[in-house]
Amino acid sequence: MTFTLQEIAERIGAQVRGDGSRVVEGMLGIEEAGPRHLTFVANPKYRPNLFTTRAAGAIVSADVPEAPVTLLLTREPYRAFAQALRIFHPERRPSPGVSPDARVDPSARLGQDVTISPFVCIGPHVSVGARTVLHPFVVLGEGAVVGADCTLHAHVSVREGCVLGDRVILHNGAQVGSDGFGFVPEGDRLEKIPQVGIVRIEDDVEVGACSCIDRATLGETRIGRGTKIDNLVQVAHNVQVGENVILVAQVGISGSTTVGDRTVLAGQTGVAGHLHIGADVKAAAKTGIISSVKDGSVVSGGPCMDHRHHVRVLAVFKRLPEMRSRLRRLEQEMEARGLGGLPHDRKGGDPGESDP
Repeated sequence: MTFTLQEIAERIGAQVRGDGSRVVEGMLGIEEAGPRHLTFVANPKYRPNLFTTRAAGAIVSADVPEAPVTLLLTREPYRAFAQALRIFHPERRPSPGVSPDARVDPSARLGQDVTISPFVCIGPHVSVGARTVLHPFVVLGEGAVVGADCTLHAHVSVREGCVLGDRVILHNGAQVGSDGFGFVPEGDRLEKIPQVGIVRIEDDVEVGACSCIDRATLGETRIGRGTKIDNLVQVAHNVQVGENVILVAQVGISGSTTVGDRTVLAGQTGVAGHLHIGADVKAAAKTGIISSVKDGSVVSGGPCMDHRHHVRVLAVFKRLPEMRSRLRRLEQEMEARGLGGLPHDRKGGDPGESDP
């Protein structure tokens, strides 16, 4: 498909500065784009590339000055970029119907225009909403409920009794409703605690590949409306995740913790159990959260602390070898003057004894 820059601008609500008649056939990054491509700049640090790109046009913020390329000016360039991508790559949905190679229990209820691919397994009393697409090897356990307009990619499992809202997307290998990790010591062994609750995922949630959301011990593990979960995330039993939360890759949330609306936990953040993480919290990558966090906090480090304080701590930490060397020199000078060294414990030896 080809479009003029003017046609694209009209569809994404942008204003053209330059030659809107130029024809483009796709989108590429600003360094890779050629004369038949549209590109974009959302981060100001890439604006100098507007003077070297070979692209026919660029989606940019409305405050970008003149550049030797046709500009599509908008207040939200990143959102406009997403809209333009959909123009070139409209969603393709498979034809509705039930494959003869699928296994569907006679008691299951299938909505209008569903797509059930080969090797899907649907258990007793399952409900699948209208226009939902189940890709190969999806498994829906007994009594599971899947809403309308959902997409479950290959090898997704939604275990017994769990509930998905409308427009939920589960990527390859996501597991919903596996047992929570609950055991009690019994002599010299561990006795399993039955996990008899469910998982409830609300509307417009997206879950990345190989992420796991455990069923509750009792009650529900809940993922709030609009939340986006990256790949390889672990959400434990009875966790309550609010609306429009972002959980980046390899986040782990321990049991019975609550995460407030619009909170962002960056990659490899770990959260201990039975905590309350407030709304609008931002946790930097690799943050270790071992106590509750107030609304609107920005935290980092392990154990976590206010991000600005953590930055100052890191600045001192980097200087510790230098500071230790200076301290040893001061001790030596004091000893040479007969004033004695600073008191410190040498039990077990000093690992830095050979330092200058």
